[in-house]
Amino acid sequence: MTVVRIATEAQYRLPDSDLDRLNELDNQAQEAVDADDESRFQDLLAQMVEFVRSEGKVLSDDELVESEIILPWPHSTIAEVREAFTGEGLIPG
Repeated sequence: MTVVRIATEAQYRLPDSDLDRLNELDNQAQEAVDADDESRFQDLLAQMVEFVRSEGKVLSDDELVESEIILPWPHSTIAEVREAFTGEGLIPG
């Protein structure tokens, strides 16, 4: 299980078997960022957030666990993501 945080929301335990799909979406989102394609980026970010919400299990508020992956807050813009996240995508690795 991998702990994923959606910024400004909650943490979720996501089965490791779902990481490949999340990484595929992340790679596509990074391509949209590189192309300055705001609409495509918004769509992919929404897909990533919904995927984590639907496939993950939300952690209780009293459970303190370090997040291994942090997704941007929903509806983040490319400019906001560029400022807050660095590297080869939203998900490291």
